[in-house]
Amino acid sequence: MSRRTERYPVENTNSLWQLYQTVSFWKVAKIFFVSQSARITPSLKLKNWLYRTFLKMKIGDHTAFALMVMVDAMFPERIKVGTNTIIGYNTTILAHEYLINEYRLGDVVIGDNVMIGANCTILPGVKIGDNAL
Repeated sequence: MSRRTERYPVENTNSLWQLYQTVSFWKVAKIFFVSQSARITPSLKLKNWLYRTFLKMKIGDHTAFALMVMVDAMFPERIKVGTNTIIGYNTTILAHEYLINEYRLGDVVIGDNVMIGANCTILPGVKIGDNAL
């Protein structure tokens, strides 16, 4: 089964060179500042508040993002994490991917009671069901 992504073809240059035609520079700057702050804070409540308030992520109660988790730097609002889930150390969650001839966007949905181990990369369009390890 393929991932659930929307595909947007580009011409002339690779899609990353067209980044700021896709998303505002100021949005990326805000997301970068907030996500970098959240990465290093040891407070789980503060991380979740930052993600919910400034990045518009949907995060369930008692979900824990470990240190150094990196959320999507352009489209964090496309990330939804359920209740009582753990996202392991240094995990990256992407809702976009920029390729040579196109870029892709896709919602990332992580269910309830999920355990994501350290150093994982979750790509756009991926859905992880409840109780997955």
